[in-house]
Amino acid sequence: MALREINFDGIVGPTHNYAGLSLGNLASARNAGDVSRPRAAALQGIEKMRANLELGLAQGILLPHPRPHRAWLAELGTSIEEAEPALAANAMSSSAMWAANAATVSPSPDTLDGKCHLTVANLRTMPHRSHEWPATLAQLKIAFAGPDFAVHGPVPSAFGDEGAANHMRLTPGHGEPGVEVFVYGISGGAFPARQHLEASKAVARLHALDPDRVIFAEQSPDAIAAGAFHNDVVAVANERVLFAHEQAFADKEPMIAALQAAVPGFEYVEVPAAEVPLADAVRSYLFNAQLVTLPDGNPTLIVPGEARETASVWSWLERHVRGNGPIRRVEVVDVRQSMANGGGPACLRLRVVADPANIDPRFLVDGEKLNRIAAAVDRHWPEEIHHDDLQQPSLIADVERARAALLQELDLSELA
Repeated sequence: MALREINFDGIVGPTHNYAGLSLGNLASARNAGDVSRPRAAALQGIEKMRANLELGLAQGILLPHPRPHRAWLAELGTSIEEAEPALAANAMSSSAMWAANAATVSPSPDTLDGKCHLTVANLRTMPHRSHEWPATLAQLKIAFAGPDFAVHGPVPSAFGDEGAANHMRLTPGHGEPGVEVFVYGISGGAFPARQHLEASKAVARLHALDPDRVIFAEQSPDAIAAGAFHNDVVAVANERVLFAHEQAFADKEPMIAALQAAVPGFEYVEVPAAEVPLADAVRSYLFNAQLVTLPDGNPTLIVPGEARETASVWSWLERHVRGNGPIRRVEVVDVRQSMANGGGPACLRLRVVADPANIDPRFLVDGEKLNRIAAAVDRHWPEEIHHDDLQQPSLIADVERARAALLQELDLSELA
């Protein structure tokens, strides 16, 4: 098998809006009530994918979910037309665009049965995300239908699971056995800890992981309280490199020692709080970046434009690259519409290490397919949405037609 890391980006849906639904997500709260630009948001995401392809990376997609979520509203005894505005906003959310929360993925080199395992996240902490998993599971079962994959339903909702945003993998190379790090939370001050330890343990068991190559690490309560609602807001890993803020973990030393012992060539890159305060790291999404390995072997960090605009963050990155640190290159992308709702470059993608030949090709993209997707977005996505207009019949009809047009363009009508 020719295993590669593939980034599956969520296409920003036509209902992208700023309703401020995510407690603990400071950007979401800060921009609540602003006018959103779904068309611009989707096109920004497409351009990020195009830039990844130009860097030589493999790229896939996940599709917007049906919105409004009529079936969910029916379970609550109402409809999009009759629901209270707050409930309607939950049913119109486009948060499934943040594919890092779609599932947790364990590649075949790590699993005892030699399959790539994917467990869809239940996202039970936030109402607007708690109803995403059935539509996500439907896509995963199509995209990864072959015998090389095992796709699991969600962990029971007694235990919160937020997917790959709280999961890291360290390995000498993507196709080699790795150590999987599951990051959970216990306390976050005024904000909920979304990833439960029992959920992480369940996923590790479901994925048939070697217990000796699994680490459970607690996220720092200070990080959660500062707005790091997922671990990927304060830490990111790729192959041998773990890149983290000094205040990311409650007790980092045992984790670092275990990784040094188990991962040949392991490198830990820590950003001191004295140089980049936690508030700057969260606001800029320095760590909610894509840390990737380019075909030339250089570890590269793909950061949002806000990282370049935050003086402490950009100064640290420039010093690190000039000093020939483990991260050799920094690329900047514009995902401002996503950032304004609390999701950076890493939020938008789910990492899967697999042989592309074993994946349904409709979920893989090249430049030509991205052109077709962009054309569909240009034709059908709303230019603007104010959250007060989410129950307008004309908007509802427009966004349902928009998603249907994209499914037809990609020959994925079974997801209608």
